[in-house]
Amino acid sequence: MNFFKPKTLLDNFYEIGIIIKGIDGTLELIGGVLLLTFSSGTILNITHTLTRTELSEDPHDFVATHILHAGTSLAHGHTGFAALFLLTHGAVKVGLVTALLLQKLWAYPWALGILVLFLIYQIYLLVAKPTLGLWFITILDVVIIWLVWREWQKVRSEHGANE
Repeated sequence: MNFFKPKTLLDNFYEIGIIIKGIDGTLELIGGVLLLTFSSGTILNITHTLTRTELSEDPHDFVATHILHAGTSLAHGHTGFAALFLLTHGAVKVGLVTALLLQKLWAYPWALGILVLFLIYQIYLLVAKPTLGLWFITILDVVIIWLVWREWQKVRSEHGANE
């Protein structure tokens, strides 16, 4: 079993980038499971607990009002779609990251295709509602796509040399 071993600085960035994607996928899986197990009342209670102090100090706090809005929306019947989205999105990320770290040749084109689809959606969101955070994530994803493509080329040439 070939496990990815970084040799250069760019290899280190590649490894860090895909591990971050794997952590993100794991957090999405946990979030999806929690959404399926928490009741509406529990979601509202957690949301209010997380935002109460900040909103008492600044009733227009950007992050706190968005968390409160998202929690209220989830509590009022949107948990099914959100849980399904998080579970599938997270499972795909964790599966692909594992395959990439194991240098499975089939995983590279799949990872590139899925990352490009996510990127297209992010670009749509940037056009519809641009935010600084989304710009950062989009630029980071472009770099990760390039690093995955670069690693794929290296692994393909190594596989070709070994045959």
